[in-house]
Amino acid sequence: MRHAAPLPDTLTLQIPFRITRRGGRKEMVLPPDAPQPSRTDGTLVRALARAFRWRRMLDSGACLTIAEVAEREGIAVSYVSRMMQLTLLAPDIVEAILDGRQGPEVTLARLLRPLPVEWDEQRTKLAARR
Repeated sequence: MRHAAPLPDTLTLQIPFRITRRGGRKEMVLPPDAPQPSRTDGTLVRALARAFRWRRMLDSGACLTIAEVAEREGIAVSYVSRMMQLTLLAPDIVEAILDGRQGPEVTLARLLRPLPVEWDEQRTKLAARR
């Protein structure tokens, strides 16, 4: 019977990462060459769902104006207006958010800043880290 070598009392691992704030919480960001785990951002997904639901309400005629949507939802018109711009995102950006493949730079606060209407410009602007 063979005996294995004894295990050391301490094992040290070195993993390069940095800590950033994201949506009020701290998050670990791995280096760009490390495999990135997918993480669905619930805040972004809910915001997209609401924006597209409001758009359907307007498109179907259930509500005629953004003010009517806001009244029905019991929220401010300005909030509905800002959130509605999410429906103008490029389809691949929306898909990446729903799949949890968006980069750490894609946050709701960043998406609510004025974005270009052109999809190629959106991709470029969101890819640039600020």
